[in-house]
Amino acid sequence: MKLKYIGHFFGWLLLGGNALLAALMLLCAYSPYIDPTEHPVLSCTGLAFPIFLLLNILFLLFWLLFYRKYALLSLISMVACAGQIRDYIPINTPTKEIPDDAFKILSYNVMAYDHDKPHKADAPNEVVNYLANSNADIICTQEAILNKSNNSKFLNEQSVKDALSVYPYHTHHQESNNGWDCFSRYPILSAKKINYTSKSNGSMAYEILLGTDTLLLINNHLESNKLTTDDKEIYHDMIVAPEKEKVKNASRLLLGKITDAAAIRGPQADSIAKFIRETPHRYIVVCGDFNDSPISYAHRVISAQLNDAFVSSGNGLGISYNRNGFYFRIDHILNSNNFETYNCTVDKSIKASDHYPIWCYLKKQ
Repeated sequence: MKLKYIGHFFGWLLLGGNALLAALMLLCAYSPYIDPTEHPVLSCTGLAFPIFLLLNILFLLFWLLFYRKYALLSLISMVACAGQIRDYIPINTPTKEIPDDAFKILSYNVMAYDHDKPHKADAPNEVVNYLANSNADIICTQEAILNKSNNSKFLNEQSVKDALSVYPYHTHHQESNNGWDCFSRYPILSAKKINYTSKSNGSMAYEILLGTDTLLLINNHLESNKLTTDDKEIYHDMIVAPEKEKVKNASRLLLGKITDAAAIRGPQADSIAKFIRETPHRYIVVCGDFNDSPISYAHRVISAQLNDAFVSSGNGLGISYNRNGFYFRIDHILNSNNFETYNCTVDKSIKASDHYPIWCYLKKQ
């Protein structure tokens, strides 16, 4: 009899744990609706969504094996965040034949083009060489910091332009510690920075002549989390060897920096969304380094009138940041509803930057 009561006790304990995890998963899933300036910590819980999703999947499998009735709890909670699950891990069938009238757009945080390595015929700069051979019709880069001089020891602006001479239209905007490039096969009619508060990040809006229509293209590098190399090493060590005191100290340090950056990104995202709402242009593409996952306030607000190209035509997690165990998709391509997207890809063939490039094909409907 006692064993029976003990079994019931552990059963209810497991069910209670399952309920708590389901509630936390729902909090993470709907955290993009929390204002990061008012509640920065809660707004960042979306970063933990895959962890709680995995735990709920494990509970679901456990109940299906031992007590199917209780599986409903995990199943219902997962149905309630089905949209967020698709946003995080989309599954699509790749298109084998891209339409002839589709164009390819590529976005890449180039980490200053690895500028201490000049581009030469016998020793090409890896980033520049990748872009030159990408066959993209439009390229947007972030952290496009280039040397203005002609010192042959370093990569400079002219050598990048020469290497990408296949693109007749180019605009470069550089500030003290950041830069934005747009290379295009189509005429760039205008380029201006979107006005919002940031010390070193920003967004450029381009008007590009696409046939008889004008495309609004916004190239973003939203507020960075400002994690230093030491911070990233601390995080990596915490993951590899999760000692109690180490986890406690590292978590406090990292959470402070991440939430501070999220509180700044919120108003930046609001400014970009306002710019999109007020534009007269029908065709819109927004790309770049958002420094935020698909389940975030910034992504939700900016994509309010747009589709996520990776969700529409990509596959899997699409992790675009590749250093120190920070495995998230923080680089995005968004498009207006009048585009069809094909084969959106986070390209892991190059590791010269701390980001992978993301590209896709788009066709006007």
